[in-house]
Amino acid sequence: MEHLCGSELPFWVANETLHTDSPDLPVCFQLSVLSWLPCVYLWLACLPYLFYLQRNNKGYIMMSMLNRVKTVFGLVLWIVCWADLFGTFHELQQGKTQAPIYFVTPLVVGMTMLLATFLIQFERLKGVQSSGVLFIFWFLSVLCAIVPFRSKIILAKSEIGITDKLRFTTFYFYFALIGAELILCCFNEKPPLFSDVDTDPNPCPQTTAGFLSTVTFWWFTRMAIKGYKNPLEAKDLWSLNKRDSSEQVVPKLLREWEVEQAKAHSAEDQSTQALYSKPLPAGEGNHVGGESSPEEVEVLLSKKKGPKKASFLRSLIKAFGPYFLIGSGFKLLQDLITFVNPQLLSLLILFTKQKEAPTWWGYALAFLMFFTAFLQTLILHQHFQYCFVTGMRLRTAIIGAIYRKSLVITNAAKRTSTVGEIVNLMSVDAQRFMDLTTFLNMLWSAPLQIMLALYFLWQNLGPSVLAGVAVMILLIPFNAAIAMKTRAYQVEQMQYKDARIKLMNEILNGIKVLKLYAWENSFKNKVLEIRQKELNVLRKTAYLGALSTMVALTTFAVYVTVDKNNILDAEKAFVSLSLFNILRFPLNMLPQVISSIVQASVSLKRIQDFLSHDELDLELRHAQVQLPRKECNLLTCVFVLCVCSINLMVPQGSLLAVVGHVGCGKSSLISALLGEMEKQEGDISIRGSVAYVPQQAWIQNAILRDNILFGKAYNEPKYRSCLEACALTPDLEVLPGGDMTEIGEKGINLSGGQRQRVSLARALYNEADVYLLDDPLSAVDAHVAKHIFDQVIGPEGVLKGKTRILVTHGISFLPQVDNIVVMVEGRVSEMGSYQELLKQNGAFAEFLRNYSLEDIIEEDGATGKTLFYYYQGHSRVSLSGLSHCWLSHSKKKLPKVEKLILAETAETGRAKVFWEYAKAVGPLLSLFIAFLYGCQNAAAIGANIWLSQWTNDAVGNGTKVDVSTRVGVYAALGLAQGILVMGSSFTLAIGNIGAARKLHCALLDNKFHTPQSFFDTTPIGRVINRFSKDIYVIDEALPSTVLMFLGTFFSSLSTMIVIVSSTPIFAVVIAPLAFIYVFVQVLFYVATSRQLKRLESVSRSPIYSHFSETLTGSSVIRAYGRHNAFVLLNDMKVDENQKSYYPGIVSNRWLGVRIEFIGNCIVLFAALFAVIGKAHLNPGLVGLSVSYALLVTMSLNWMVRMTSDLESNIVAVERVKEYSETKTEAPWEVEEKKPSPDWPSHGNVEFSDYSVRYREGLELVLKNLTLSVKGGEKIGIVGRTGAGKSSMTLCLFRLLEAAGGEITIDGVNISEIGLHDLRSKLTIIPQEPVLFSGSLRMNLDPFEKYSDGEVWKALELSHLNKFVSNQPAKLELECSEGGENLSVGQRQLVCLARALLRKTRILILDEATAAIDLETDDLIQSTIRTQFEDCTVFTIAHRLNTIMDYTRVLVLDKGKIAEFDTPTNLLSKKGIFYGMAKDAGLTQ
Repeated sequence: MEHLCGSELPFWVANETLHTDSPDLPVCFQLSVLSWLPCVYLWLACLPYLFYLQRNNKGYIMMSMLNRVKTVFGLVLWIVCWADLFGTFHELQQGKTQAPIYFVTPLVVGMTMLLATFLIQFERLKGVQSSGVLFIFWFLSVLCAIVPFRSKIILAKSEIGITDKLRFTTFYFYFALIGAELILCCFNEKPPLFSDVDTDPNPCPQTTAGFLSTVTFWWFTRMAIKGYKNPLEAKDLWSLNKRDSSEQVVPKLLREWEVEQAKAHSAEDQSTQALYSKPLPAGEGNHVGGESSPEEVEVLLSKKKGPKKASFLRSLIKAFGPYFLIGSGFKLLQDLITFVNPQLLSLLILFTKQKEAPTWWGYALAFLMFFTAFLQTLILHQHFQYCFVTGMRLRTAIIGAIYRKSLVITNAAKRTSTVGEIVNLMSVDAQRFMDLTTFLNMLWSAPLQIMLALYFLWQNLGPSVLAGVAVMILLIPFNAAIAMKTRAYQVEQMQYKDARIKLMNEILNGIKVLKLYAWENSFKNKVLEIRQKELNVLRKTAYLGALSTMVALTTFAVYVTVDKNNILDAEKAFVSLSLFNILRFPLNMLPQVISSIVQASVSLKRIQDFLSHDELDLELRHAQVQLPRKECNLLTCVFVLCVCSINLMVPQGSLLAVVGHVGCGKSSLISALLGEMEKQEGDISIRGSVAYVPQQAWIQNAILRDNILFGKAYNEPKYRSCLEACALTPDLEVLPGGDMTEIGEKGINLSGGQRQRVSLARALYNEADVYLLDDPLSAVDAHVAKHIFDQVIGPEGVLKGKTRILVTHGISFLPQVDNIVVMVEGRVSEMGSYQELLKQNGAFAEFLRNYSLEDIIEEDGATGKTLFYYYQGHSRVSLSGLSHCWLSHSKKKLPKVEKLILAETAETGRAKVFWEYAKAVGPLLSLFIAFLYGCQNAAAIGANIWLSQWTNDAVGNGTKVDVSTRVGVYAALGLAQGILVMGSSFTLAIGNIGAARKLHCALLDNKFHTPQSFFDTTPIGRVINRFSKDIYVIDEALPSTVLMFLGTFFSSLSTMIVIVSSTPIFAVVIAPLAFIYVFVQVLFYVATSRQLKRLESVSRSPIYSHFSETLTGSSVIRAYGRHNAFVLLNDMKVDENQKSYYPGIVSNRWLGVRIEFIGNCIVLFAALFAVIGKAHLNPGLVGLSVSYALLVTMSLNWMVRMTSDLESNIVAVERVKEYSETKTEAPWEVEEKKPSPDWPSHGNVEFSDYSVRYREGLELVLKNLTLSVKGGEKIGIVGRTGAGKSSMTLCLFRLLEAAGGEITIDGVNISEIGLHDLRSKLTIIPQEPVLFSGSLRMNLDPFEKYSDGEVWKALELSHLNKFVSNQPAKLELECSEGGENLSVGQRQLVCLARALLRKTRILILDEATAAIDLETDDLIQSTIRTQFEDCTVFTIAHRLNTIMDYTRVLVLDKGKIAEFDTPTNLLSKKGIFYGMAKDAGLTQ
């Protein structure tokens, strides 16, 4: 430095700086270090920053006043600096030689100012609204200029006065200008031209926030205030940043994943080629042609090491790693800064020992501590922000990927993962990744912190540290063992959870059937059984967790007890203690991080497996095969499932009917044409577009019109003619909102026939070349079927000239089709036109002779009348299950379109749930847990006060005073603390698991007792959400949150106690700080954050609802090519959800910065009071109070996070509670009214003046019915769609409670007895056959009341025995979810078998044979006639021929009895019944 400054300007003078009460820095130091520091910073930062700006161009900003002023100031600064330089040159000419520093510094500073001015303009061109780089530069400049500012004033006041007037003036000019630049830098420029901000209605202020605002998250304050004034609503949320939205995030991940898959495939191909080229050893080539079968290749493959799988992890890292690394950089900085404070603490303790040291040292140290702590806060929260945003993007990307995959996954793969499991992948597993990102950096940061802490401890305590290290090393394997065990439990628990959700999903889907059969108890026990296993695993996990906390504490006990030989003085003890405190965090976090990683790795594997499933070859059916124009689709294929070697050609524009018995592969043929089946050989081609009507209509939860349009543009005349053709016009007139009526999930508020017609209308509206119709006529009444065939499908219908393939059971239509294919057991047995087949006299002709009544004659004269009846009967539609929901009656006289599905409400206001949760844990246990935590902290404080006393011994006389006592007591206190921690974890775990059990039980119990109407108006997704996500929170997230909350709460409390006891004056500061804390946290934050969390959980349900809806309708979506539209819809829903999640993350950061600032103030004041009270404080107390204060920032921050987590997680308890307190139906059993065991012995049923409505406020469905039925009568019930036929049967089961009048069965009024007593004595074969996954045996007899013989007998009578005995598993045949592996007809037969088993006096058939071919139908009818000969039978019939021989027929019309007499009498009356019979061709 001497060369630069010359000999008369020394660089450093200790007496002028450190050892004086009014310090000052030498001129040389000011001119060199202080002036160069900002310059060096700017030049270093400049290159990377310019590179960054080049890459991220946001468009340019118009020149503004602000910008002009900044630039002018920058140029003036340059002139001022160089004025200095020219001044020095001028002095040279005068002959005064100055030291070189006077040339160098102005030159360097001037150049830097030019660079800064250039940056101001360059940033403007690149669209930067506020610059962090420049802000730091101006800030540093001002900071460094404060010292010369002060010393120049001191100089001016002194006797010498100012000699160098030029430099004095230029300096103050310079100071004023950089001050101005700093202030200007705090303001923002306008957003760049053409940016999104202008177009967005509610942009996120983050994009336009300034540097200071970004660092302190000030831009969030607006929302916090808004949330404090009144509860936030969805419209207050900012729109999502482009870079976080699905449209950018998902494709990014998918691109990487495709690259990964391509790599894996190429590797696989090489390995399989090698295999195929080997000659096969003799004996293995026993297949035709000696080729190895696919199974064998598989076996061979598995012997070799499996081909390399595509790694999902790698694609995640490539897609999101770089952004995450920025966050890691911040973490590294923060870790390093953490260790500055203990060093400062040791200086502070040294300072209190030296009585003669100048006081400004103490103040400087206090403010330095404050400053480093504050810097650490800002950096830490930037790190968190990056991590959380990465987590959020991960979740978006994973959900997007899973959704896209689920649309193209093959049926075989779909069978391996149920809907429940896939929804779990979306909800739980994606969430796990999100949770992991916050901890992930701890993986390297924790070991780094541990190493640094150990290094400083070694410096402090010497080799005795090794003892502690040894303990830590010994404990590593122990911890690892715990982690491995936890992982195993985790996997096991996920399996139980999946099983439970899957079961719940089925139960909720089939809840109506469970109620009708009174099977609730059996299923409830099944759920509770799984739940019990799940809780046992959870309990084991919790105990392991408690063990690992013990580990951390023994470490500390050993650490300090080992240190006998050194005299412990305050500096050593408390610096070490604060290092231990730093150490404690990574040590405690590591097990948590490891368990998080373990959980995520389980999830990763599950997601990777799902994403690696085979996909359908969507190109399969679009293969354009050049054929002569007339042949439209050619099929020579073998399909895996049940269709074998079919050769089929359908000429363009013809109508082909496919007929055959139940389960012969008709639907499979259609699936094959859609490319949904696995093709073994041959090829398919379809010329043109396809429309598909599935056997069971798939209806979305949307308005009726959207269900029909299905994404096509609305065209009024075309739309109307579609409705007309599908006979939907009359239905619309009675729907509450016409075609704008909202349809519930799975089309719940439409009758079966209406659903089918909507599905048909959809196909009709989507004009296609080829129509695949899978039995669309079975669910509708005979006359409607005729209408639809004539208007739509038949030779004169709307579709003439299109290619149509129709699967049907209706014989009456066969003469009008062009070709008929007869299928038997998956093969085509005959094919040809109606006449040809009759001539061949094969199976088909035989079949026809049995069923057709005479020749089917159409009379033109009757059609007018038929249609007339048809419309008249349609005037009211019963909505199977409900029509419209009355919401509040609005004053406006708009046509009311009532929402069927009520929007899920987000509770608002204070969560009174804490008390509910405490009650679930058990009030006494709750108090005991709090008490244990208190004791544990008391022990910790005790140990530290003891330590502080001990250190003062040393000061006393410099020798060791009874070390053994000191060590003994200290160790005892440490050990007590350890035992208490473990104890409190144990009791807490027990309490939490008890609570989880109680809450789940209550929820489950209530859901089984809830009336049917609740399930009709509530989407299943919403209920499932309670059982999956919310129960998961109560099981896993809440306990750990409660644990950490209690820990941090008590430690914050103990900190305050310690500081106040050592420096009582501190109590003065506590009040204002506490006030600010409460003000910020309780008022602003909690209100906003809780509401955000609620909005987030409400917007989460639609994702899952939409997802499970998509899964069920995926074949329809693919057939219509609506794949992309649904993906977009899903993205929108996810973005909507993230829109409320994002402010939630930021609110945590916002709060964290503010709360930690309070913590930093505590550090500042604790240090300041220690400096002020230096005279009468001993070093031990100073050390104690400041080291506790250093802890407080961490614990306050955690406390706030835990409070907020607790607040938001407790919402789960609230949501579960809400659904466990819904209105219940009548009791299952009423003891005092129990009917006799053999009731009903006769089966007499009487309705007297009976009326019923679906829900409060709706009109009556049945009006004043009075009729009596004798035991053993067979009653057919007929009527137009929606006449109240199904409702009548539901009344017998009391799924609908009477609005007036009563029903008596054998003299017992059914409204007085328990529901189970009633329902178990009646049998119904419902319209929609519902099976549950499980064995066939369980589906027939869940309570295991009957012997195997009886079950086989029932199967034989229901004509299923052949099918079942052919299965290898016989009665244990696994039914997949919803009975997917049986055809619809077979499922119906299973329902019949159930009825035969129960064999009660009263049997109700609800269109039970709609999906069955006529032959089987006949067999069944005869079974019913023989087996239920002496029972009372009610049949709701579509096929009138089934009830022609019944005792009496009841004709319902608009909920009233129209006709009631024997069939022959009714026919002769020529009334409604006659008209219907005529339509069906049963009478002339």
